[in-house]
Amino acid sequence: MHLHPDDARAVRREFARLTNLTQAELRAWLETPQSKQVGMVRKGEHESVGRQSARRILEIRDTPNDDLTDADYAHMKKVIGYCRRHLAQRPWGEVADTRWRYSLMNWGHDPLKR
Repeated sequence: MHLHPDDARAVRREFARLTNLTQAELRAWLETPQSKQVGMVRKGEHESVGRQSARRILEIRDTPNDDLTDADYAHMKKVIGYCRRHLAQRPWGEVADTRWRYSLMNWGHDPLKR
């Protein structure tokens, strides 16, 4: 899946835009009860897909651009797709304490953060 350099830059840029929680914010979020309450847990696993994704996001961000693998880019694209889909499904009204927001935060995006 080797990406053209322009495509790789575009993926990194959109990934950075959508994953708006800092490393410290994402790590702290993963320690909260709210983070642990949301998301789908695959059969035989103990942690939700979103929380697994958050750990992968932290790893990717700690990796220099030149060392990113095809698997890293595939995960960045997965995060971009998830965030875009869920942002498009924003519920009506106040979302601060909703499963919708908590799920997005497990994927590195806080919709209330400016």
